[in-house]
Amino acid sequence: LEYSPASASDKTVALVGKGVCFDSGGISIKPSADMDEMKMDMGGSAAVCGLMYALAAREAKVNVVGVVGLVENMPDGNAQRPGDVVTSMSGQTIEILNTDAEGRLVLADALWYTQLTFNPKLIIDLATLTGAISVSLGSKYAGLFSNDEGLVHKLRQAGEETKEQVWQLPLDERYDKDINSPIADMKNIGDNGAGSITAAQFLQRFVNKKPWAHLDIAGTAWTSEPRTLSGRYPIGFGVRLLNAFVQKFYENK
Repeated sequence: LEYSPASASDKTVALVGKGVCFDSGGISIKPSADMDEMKMDMGGSAAVCGLMYALAAREAKVNVVGVVGLVENMPDGNAQRPGDVVTSMSGQTIEILNTDAEGRLVLADALWYTQLTFNPKLIIDLATLTGAISVSLGSKYAGLFSNDEGLVHKLRQAGEETKEQVWQLPLDERYDKDINSPIADMKNIGDNGAGSITAAQFLQRFVNKKPWAHLDIAGTAWTSEPRTLSGRYPIGFGVRLLNAFVQKFYENK
């Protein structure tokens, strides 16, 4: 999705969303309890689409591209298997140890495609990526990972203003080593806990030197508690946050 008003001449802001429209876990299948909620594993892509609509509706003066990776993760005769080695769009190889860590594979190619195709000034991805982020932060904050502290500051400020708050977690070479593989460039899960961090480290390997932020919204994309604007279940987390972020820092700049 491209939004490029004639009055906006600056380089593009890129948004990338994970869109797993149903996630059974694949051959590494999830327990049946609450699997019905996995129709909401496309919350990142939904937020990207919602933001693009919001920007167009208010005729924002900024160039934005939204890229969504839409898939299902289901077991069948052609499904990925634990032990497979796959080659990403970047050419890097990935050892599959758990087929339920599929969202990062989708994002890896989407991030690479976005850089090559649009050469944006910055990239932000949103994904219901890890259950570990819910353990860390619950449903009050989304996890924020970034290679650019200026971008972190802007996202935190926009989050405070919109009450779609984010909390920064570390990116660190010591965690990055946990996803090294003896038979591929990397594996799709880490060794030693810190699941949200190792997932972010995985994604960082598919970002060149662009300013980039990853929002893990697995704990905030839906809720069983009624909300003023959204009621129960999917709440559109990220739309107001990124609308404010774009408006405050990138329109007419």
